[in-house]
Amino acid sequence: MPPYDEHHVTRPTIGITMGDPAGIGAEVVVKALADHSLRSHARFIVYGLHEQIAYAADGAELLPYWRRAPHEAAHDANGNVIIADFDEFAIPPRSAKSATAEGGRASMRFLEEAMKDAWGGRIDAMVTGPINKTAWQLAGFPFPGHTELLAHRFRTRRVTMMFVGGPLRVALASTHVPLFELRNEFTIGLVFQPIDLLHQALREWFGIANPKIGVAGINPHAGEDGLFGDEESRVIRPAIEMANNAGIAASGPFPADTLFWRATHGEFDGIVAMYHDQALIPVKLLAFDQAVNVTLGLPIIRTSVDHGTAYDIVGRNKADPGSMKSAIKLAIDLARRRKISKSGLPADRSDLPPIFDEL
Repeated sequence: MPPYDEHHVTRPTIGITMGDPAGIGAEVVVKALADHSLRSHARFIVYGLHEQIAYAADGAELLPYWRRAPHEAAHDANGNVIIADFDEFAIPPRSAKSATAEGGRASMRFLEEAMKDAWGGRIDAMVTGPINKTAWQLAGFPFPGHTELLAHRFRTRRVTMMFVGGPLRVALASTHVPLFELRNEFTIGLVFQPIDLLHQALREWFGIANPKIGVAGINPHAGEDGLFGDEESRVIRPAIEMANNAGIAASGPFPADTLFWRATHGEFDGIVAMYHDQALIPVKLLAFDQAVNVTLGLPIIRTSVDHGTAYDIVGRNKADPGSMKSAIKLAIDLARRRKISKSGLPADRSDLPPIFDEL
């Protein structure tokens, strides 16, 4: 079979939500897309406030490389980078350093429009900028984060949060659950779901034909044969057995303090962690400014930065765009692979490496 010619597949259109207008979303977006080589691989629609993005670009001494369009006409606008401007929202005062209801309403409005476009096929993937959960609460939105909102809007019961950073791909069994309350939700199904969805993602999105998944324990030393808790034998092992019976190469449970090291040395293609910080500490230690949040189980591709709004550094040109750039790169690669798959060519062909080698 001859080598694949990328020009035969239309470049993907990537939607990017700016996030909370009072946060660093505008700055990391405008800095990330300032990379011409990145812009050459896709078309972009940025859902946000044009004035805020222009202000962030001016602070970073970047010349405009985009075109503005009213958000309702953004799809018909010509250009490689289009700012879908929601000018019905006022930009926050430069002194704003905290969550507000107005910021929550604006960030939700950007997201709602991007979700509609993703569902309608007008964008091929969605990258979300940082929101503030308190701002959403002040605005009356009862969702603890993007993942829960996306699951609700797309009527998807099985969703899993995954983080990609450095050599690690880590799916979470639980997300925004207080640690002492996890015991009330810790079931075999809770552990099996991320194993199943991670296996599917590694095959379909990352092109790994036979992925190996390592599953972490929840107790010290993975329970030490019941000395430090029975959750491994009562919950985690049965979930792994279910996965094995479904043809998934999952193994464990392993002590978390060695599992991540083993994965960085190539023993596993992905890891399933039991709770939020068990996953995020090693990921951010290895890739603090490049880690990406991916939602598994949705009918669309969604990646995100792994940081918050950082109100304290807004307007000071100190925000690092690394995570946003990585999220955009991953979205492009996943959308490209999906487009190739839909074109009739197998998405796991060896002559179709990711565009961006560092992923």
